[in-house]
Amino acid sequence: MTSDDRGDRRRLVAVVLAVLVSQVLLYPGVPDLVVELGAPAGIDAGMWFLVAEFAAFVTFAVAWGAASDALGRRVPLVVVGALGGAASYAALAAVPRLGFGFPAVLLVRVVGGSLTIGAFSLAITMLMDLGGGNGRNMGAAGLAIGLGAAVGSVVGGALADLGPFYPVYAGAVVLAGAGLLAATVDDRAAGDAVETGDDPDPGFREVLSRARETPGLLVPFAFGFVDRLTAGFFALVGVYYFQDPATFGLSATGAGATLALFFVPFALLQSPFGTLSDRIGRFFPVVLGSIAYGIVTIGVGVAPVYPVAAGLMVLVGVCGALMAPATMALVTDLVDPAARGAAMGAFNVFGSLGFLTGFLVGGGATGAFGYRAAFLAVGGLELAIALALLPAVRAVAPRVGSAPSTGSD
Repeated sequence: MTSDDRGDRRRLVAVVLAVLVSQVLLYPGVPDLVVELGAPAGIDAGMWFLVAEFAAFVTFAVAWGAASDALGRRVPLVVVGALGGAASYAALAAVPRLGFGFPAVLLVRVVGGSLTIGAFSLAITMLMDLGGGNGRNMGAAGLAIGLGAAVGSVVGGALADLGPFYPVYAGAVVLAGAGLLAATVDDRAAGDAVETGDDPDPGFREVLSRARETPGLLVPFAFGFVDRLTAGFFALVGVYYFQDPATFGLSATGAGATLALFFVPFALLQSPFGTLSDRIGRFFPVVLGSIAYGIVTIGVGVAPVYPVAAGLMVLVGVCGALMAPATMALVTDLVDPAARGAAMGAFNVFGSLGFLTGFLVGGGATGAFGYRAAFLAVGGLELAIALALLPAVRAVAPRVGSAPSTGSD
């Protein structure tokens, strides 16, 4: 990996981090923010506020990726997505002043999500375009995701205690900065296609066809779905769980700091665990990490006192860091380089569907059966997927994880 590669990697990590910060800034203050935006108090309004954005993620992620593959360029699309997302945050803050109701808020969230997912997914794809090892590059992406979520949850909680719209204003500024930074990164998409002998402009339909012709991608897609389902569950139910007077009664700042107990180890361990998966293969990090992840998730929901729950949140982050970069690296390992944008877009579709399911299952199960049953359901689903897909991971991973990925540091 050249010095230019390292510089681009650092800038791309910063872009992914900024997008995550902007998104998670809102989470700790969602209970109060949705009320200020015209919704009734309660978990249902918070659920739909989050669902609207992730529904757009699901709808548009593959389109952004395939468009970048077909154009042979990613940087302009990342810039447009980030700056458009910043504008949507500004519009969100303006909705109450203009007298519109909560349905208009949800529409703004859909538009903003359709733009932000382009910046997020394509910035990760640009990390895939770099050399130096797929596990290491996806570890860098995971570091950005985890650290961005950690910073966003802590800062967002503190800002929410000052006022419900402060996280929204901050999110707009951070996204705008991400767009400006992305404009300084070299675009590698077209060059990568030329080096591999592929048509540098294969066309939108051909890109999608190449991605669909890789059935092994369904393995990392399935794990990406259930892993992000759990993350979505914590983003919604976890915030209400830790703030509920009947459980731990934390403030928004306290809830944000508790989420950071998960996100900080999740971030800091991504790069070493990603490099580890380059050396030992993807099988053990993906399967064992997912099994442990499900067990400790259940533990958080049955913890009798806050210190125990807080300690288990740290373990959730460690287990997530073990499996996340290996799962994303499988996508890079398996797919044709000319279809990387579409493949990562599809991975993010499954991930966003996981977030959506986490919101819906978490919110629904909590409302119907309480927090403990909701944690049991989500953790149990993580365990079930890991055990059911164990043979499939074993079949795919040895081919791609038995030797280090191409590229040298």
